[in-house]
Amino acid sequence: MRRLRQESGLTIEELSHASGVSVRAIGDMERGVSRSPQRRTVQALAEALRVDEGQRAELAEAARVGRPRLSGPVTGAGQLPRGTGDFVGRLRELDLLRDLAEQAETGETAVVATISGPAGIGKTALAVHATRHLGKAFPDGCFYVDLRGMDSVPLAPGAVHSRLLKALGVVERGIPSDEDERAGLYRAVLGHRRCLIVLDNAADEGQVRPLLPAGGPGMTIVTSRRSLAGLEGVRQIPLDQLSSEEAGRLLRAILGEERAATDSGGVAELVRLCGNLPLAVRIAGNRLQSRPGWTISQLADRLGDEERRLEALAVGDLAVAAAFALSYQQLSGTARCSFRRLALAAAPDFGVPMVAVLAQVDLVEAEDALEELAELGLLSSPYAGRYVFHDLVRLYARARLSEEEPIEAQERARRRMESWLLKVAVVAGRWFEPEYGAPPPDWRSLVPLGSQEEGGDWLQAEGTAWLEALRSAAQRGEHATVVGVAESMHWFSDQWIRWGYWREVFELSSSAARAMGDRLREAVHLNYLSWALATCEDRVEEAEVAALRALELARDVGDIRQQGWALVYAWAIWRTPGSLERHLDYTRRGAELLLQAGDFESYPQAATSYITALRRAGQISESLDRNLALVRMLSDPSYGGSPAITSFSLGTALDHLGAAYAELERWEEAIEAYQQAMPALRAHPIGLALGRTQARLGFVLWRAGRVEEAREAYAEALRQFERSGDVERAAEVRAEVEKLVSSVSDPLGG
Repeated sequence: MRRLRQESGLTIEELSHASGVSVRAIGDMERGVSRSPQRRTVQALAEALRVDEGQRAELAEAARVGRPRLSGPVTGAGQLPRGTGDFVGRLRELDLLRDLAEQAETGETAVVATISGPAGIGKTALAVHATRHLGKAFPDGCFYVDLRGMDSVPLAPGAVHSRLLKALGVVERGIPSDEDERAGLYRAVLGHRRCLIVLDNAADEGQVRPLLPAGGPGMTIVTSRRSLAGLEGVRQIPLDQLSSEEAGRLLRAILGEERAATDSGGVAELVRLCGNLPLAVRIAGNRLQSRPGWTISQLADRLGDEERRLEALAVGDLAVAAAFALSYQQLSGTARCSFRRLALAAAPDFGVPMVAVLAQVDLVEAEDALEELAELGLLSSPYAGRYVFHDLVRLYARARLSEEEPIEAQERARRRMESWLLKVAVVAGRWFEPEYGAPPPDWRSLVPLGSQEEGGDWLQAEGTAWLEALRSAAQRGEHATVVGVAESMHWFSDQWIRWGYWREVFELSSSAARAMGDRLREAVHLNYLSWALATCEDRVEEAEVAALRALELARDVGDIRQQGWALVYAWAIWRTPGSLERHLDYTRRGAELLLQAGDFESYPQAATSYITALRRAGQISESLDRNLALVRMLSDPSYGGSPAITSFSLGTALDHLGAAYAELERWEEAIEAYQQAMPALRAHPIGLALGRTQARLGFVLWRAGRVEEAREAYAEALRQFERSGDVERAAEVRAEVEKLVSSVSDPLGG
């Protein structure tokens, strides 16, 4: 090769450019590293060198002689393991592997696919099933090696080369003793053989990298619990658990349709308890097969006990816990500790700071531990910074915690986590209170709370976690803590009305205040509870009861302000038939009491409630007059109270003014009122309030014939409702938009 190139007067780079063969490949041939290039490569080089027929034949013979002596594939060596006749699902992955097999036929690049996922997810089953179906496309054979990646000493790459070379038909005396030469020979053989190689159960990239071909028309499939993300030029195929429907099909295939049909509900419950994990479903099916007298529901009942579930998911030499244990044994000490203690977390998902608190490490170490757990499939990471247990893996973590850590250490870790959660929750919630805002300058935590948005995001992301910590504090009788946390949530609760747990939060806090013997605080938190019952759950009768109890307590202690607030919250009764008189009475008295108390921040809300009651009672003229007077009062720069709250109150008053004008069909005045309301409402932005006003603005713009402006207002309302999670109001806006579109396209109404 070198002689012919030099005679042609070409450099390696010039020959590479002329032939399309890489500089590295030509260099390897000239140094004797590559002794058996493919025929098409030899032909391309010969044409670029413009050699005569004799020299072309000489070059081709040199390549032929360099190819290893093969005796044909060795029968029984590297054979695929036994497959299962009940394989289900994985259609997308099978289609992808089929496409890769077609790409391999060209031989242009080495085709390698990695199948990764946690223990028991079905990686080997997929690889074997795919290989059996793709076998005809690989006439030179399909070969399999278990790399024993979970063993304490995985199979060395050199040993794998020897096994596969023998399976591929290389005579034993032709296999080099030097590992580098053996690897080169392996790549040379695969360079012109259309084979499919399955490397199962890989330990890591270091074990796999020497086993990958440099090129050729074959294909390699690697399975591993690790993602093997460090491998270059491979197609990654991560596996998740089966869908419920697929897991049910697998169980029915194992049991037989006749038996499964006798208890379809039991089938669904059993696969749910197995977490749709293929290994767990197979074990459950095999257990039922070995016990024909059991019903499917009886086994489901056994699995329903979380303390015994992992123990029950074992049959013969198959056990879910044993599969998880192999991964657990691979972990570093910090990752093991983090894994165990994460079983204490109540939330379905968690972030890096939670691990830092539980394992008592810094954020960098905590993130490294989580990534190690995710890499081995013991956690999944649905999106950046958040991690999730599979249900069965969580039970395994709980078992490890119970067996490996004293109960005292477990309790210290739990209390440390719950204390941290509640402290951060208070600071995050206070971002929304006008008298607090940003955390104190000396406050430190593991989470960024540098803005109101970050505070709200944390409260929502960790909602399940801090709520469970609040429940625990209540059970331990930490009444002051419970009241303090709930108090910090008073303003934030307006931002997250659709959460679903505010009633419980304020039930806990009002009960805690009662246990403390603090009747004023009990009145305050009963008022909060009344709001949650009415606004969040539409339980208006119960809301009235809670508010009237707060009124009674506030009277006992002589607190006029809380009496006024109790009457304001009691007005939610207006949604029930026959409540008009009580509605008018509550709101009028509430406004009078708050004004008497000099509470200029609360009075406007009571006043707008009374204005609404007047409008509902048909007293439109008085309602409008009072509304205009309230707007003038709040617009006066000398009006007392927090500027942010006053601005928001002005926005609310203008919103109600717009509603009054709309009821009178004074569309342009209604538009002006709503438009003036928006900047004021944004001073303390509450998504539902902004969305409601935008929707009303859209309606009056539409009635005024300003269609394009109406579309814009409705679009903004929809964004606000969707951001706030208010599905019902978002649907109402979409319906209004459809009416608008219909009226524009058919102005005569059909």
